[in-house]
Amino acid sequence: MIGVLSCRRWCVGGIPRGAVGLGRDPSVLAHLVRFPYNVRMAPTDDVISAQLRPDVPHAARIWNYWMGGKDNFAADRAAGDAVAQVYPEIVLMAQQSRRFLIRVVRYLAAEVGIRQFLDIGTGLPTMQNTHEVAQAVAPESQVVYVDNDPLVLVHARALMAQAAGMGRTTHVDADYHEPELIIAEAQKVLDFSQPVGVLFMGVMGYEPDLKVVSSIVNRVMDAIPSGSHLVLWDGTNTTPAVVEGAERLAQSGGVPYILRSPDEIGSLFDGLDMVEPGLVQITNWRPDGEAEWLDAYGAAARKP
Repeated sequence: MIGVLSCRRWCVGGIPRGAVGLGRDPSVLAHLVRFPYNVRMAPTDDVISAQLRPDVPHAARIWNYWMGGKDNFAADRAAGDAVAQVYPEIVLMAQQSRRFLIRVVRYLAAEVGIRQFLDIGTGLPTMQNTHEVAQAVAPESQVVYVDNDPLVLVHARALMAQAAGMGRTTHVDADYHEPELIIAEAQKVLDFSQPVGVLFMGVMGYEPDLKVVSSIVNRVMDAIPSGSHLVLWDGTNTTPAVVEGAERLAQSGGVPYILRSPDEIGSLFDGLDMVEPGLVQITNWRPDGEAEWLDAYGAAARKP
């Protein structure tokens, strides 16, 4: 969705790292104090301080604000409020995107039996992250997170320390425009002779060219075996309000995000076998309650 609208992450799509902001967020520093020996940051603390600015709206932090989190600053809240003024459903979208993740990861772990997950574009950790959902079903599950936002890296290192003793969880510092690098790093943890669940959750709008997006997805899926699954959702240009919200975000200093049609999103699953109910609004994917309308479509599909 809009810059941050569908975004759990910030720089995964190649946005320059210097454009984001954190400063010295007390919540992040609390993680570092709590896990002083297990948390290793790349880049270093000094580099992060030089790169990050709290006065610049940060997509991951705006998403965190919409989710009701505390890892955000005034600039993030102002940008988030500007979007919500014209598209109030964005708050619901933030919440429902996480519920979609929970349902689909639980399905893959419990019903399909997948024990390996590659989550490309992790964003800031919140409730029920991929490894927590998968490892609640099968504690031996292996999860590789991919992001290249320094803020996300700080949180990811702390998260991995918290997850110590469970199935292996690790983080790769990479941009999704580098699928070969992602695959090479993921193979250090995951067994690519066994099925993998690949997740692209609300991130592909940072790349304006659909052909490039398709190439990225295909190159990742080509590297994994039959029985693997692709999970992907993104914001759609299905109402005037969401399009206006995207414009308002860009005007407030957020990074522009490309909204696509459901058909365009569906094309990213070409060659794969859709899992029922197919490509639908994320609230309608195997819902556990009443489904609400959202300008966001997603699906899960199996590699034959």
